[in-house]
Amino acid sequence: MKKQFLKVTQDGHFFDKHKRVLLAISGGKDSMNLLQLLYHYRKDLGIELGLAHVNYKLRPSSDQEEAYLQNWAHQHGLAFYCRSFQGVFTEERGRDFRYQFFKDIMETEDYSALVTAHHADDQAETIFMKLVRGSRLIHLAGMQPVQDFPPGQLIRPLLHFRKSDLEDCFHFDDQSNQSPAFFRNRVRNNYLPQLEKENPAISQALIEVGQESYIFKQALIDLTKGMDVTNLATFLGQSRAVQHVLLQLYLQEFPDLHLSKSQFKELHHIIVEKANVHTYLKNGYWFKKDYKTMSIQKIGPETDSAPQDIVIKSDGIFHWGPYLVTKNHPLPDAWSLALPSEKPILFRTWQPGDRILLNGIQKKVSRYFIDNKIPFSERRRAAVIEQDGKILGISNIATSDLSKSAKNGIIKATLYIKMKE
Repeated sequence: MKKQFLKVTQDGHFFDKHKRVLLAISGGKDSMNLLQLLYHYRKDLGIELGLAHVNYKLRPSSDQEEAYLQNWAHQHGLAFYCRSFQGVFTEERGRDFRYQFFKDIMETEDYSALVTAHHADDQAETIFMKLVRGSRLIHLAGMQPVQDFPPGQLIRPLLHFRKSDLEDCFHFDDQSNQSPAFFRNRVRNNYLPQLEKENPAISQALIEVGQESYIFKQALIDLTKGMDVTNLATFLGQSRAVQHVLLQLYLQEFPDLHLSKSQFKELHHIIVEKANVHTYLKNGYWFKKDYKTMSIQKIGPETDSAPQDIVIKSDGIFHWGPYLVTKNHPLPDAWSLALPSEKPILFRTWQPGDRILLNGIQKKVSRYFIDNKIPFSERRRAAVIEQDGKILGISNIATSDLSKSAKNGIIKATLYIKMKE
């Protein structure tokens, strides 16, 4: 399988754009096989490999597995990152926690690709699960070998292989994979084996359904390219069937919206039948329709639409996103920041490459968030306060050495920041 793996990855140009690659490793047979393959061919693929592991603390051997993987990485000169899950575990919570951790590491450690060990059997299971849950045809495309995964890409080089193709190697058996409490386990251990009695090639058939769905979806995207879905004249000028397809494609721009079929039907009814509308959908999203256009927006403190930068040049009261900001006008219970000079202040959203001087060390803002376990809701609304090109602080979170020096010396001005009521 080794040579075939190299051929698939090189022919698919999976790693052509990537140098630093992060492998999600559980310690199971799939990820340990992928680790061996990537490590063996790292020079052929031109990659530097790092390992990321999540310890779910679900069984007594969890800490032993973490220690083994960390030791393996150390012996082979690879970076190793680990985070422990806390709270009540569910499949959905575990997945969200896992992928947020991977994103954090990619961002702070400059990895441009995340690699997972999903194989063809996983693909068949995923498509079957979507069918059982009643997913729309457009959502049956399944997993792709390479897809966007901000801040980089997600690569699944084993999707071309079955689990039976994987070689025997040292790995840890996860007993929770046998538990019928999890839907995927029931699919893997019960439902698909039963269906194989009717059709021994059921897994391949499911994979082909996913491939056809993907082709169908891409064809729709190509055919509707250049069509402005939010223009009501354009949208309403289509047949009902085309309207449904256009609306589905538009909703894919908001992956965390998750409208049910009944909610989708109601939204389509609003678009077609009602005039001016401003209504709440779910998960922080609002739908707005006037006479000419329609749009979906996420509104509130955690909005994906960042507030515009503001420049503060004089004393006064200012507004930025969820914050009330004043210069030299004290606010009760406000967070304050000493300013070392009277130069203009830039109030803006934080960016992945931002660095702040803390205890004599320039530290990435994103790394500070992770090290101090700043909740994601606070990260999303965090503002950087910058003067003369240097970061003085992060709203309600951190104060740089530059501001502390001003506080201990001569304070030229003070900024007060408070969450709006």
